[in-house]
Amino acid sequence: MAHRTQPGETPGEAAGGADPHHDRFSALPERIRPEDMVECRPATLPDPARDTYNPDEWLIRYCG
Repeated sequence: MAHRTQPGETPGEAAGGADPHHDRFSALPERIRPEDMVECRPATLPDPARDTYNPDEWLIRYCG
């Protein structure tokens, strides 16, 4: 006949031995803040040649 657990008693305690699952799952892991889950960095490296473009240069070349 199987032994029934009492309120507050784990199956490992009912069987008379330590419950390895209780030791592993008895506490939640430490909380991770949302700020620690996000890493902010540019998607691409800045290109210095890209920033040298002058959008008004066509005015000087073609209208001057």
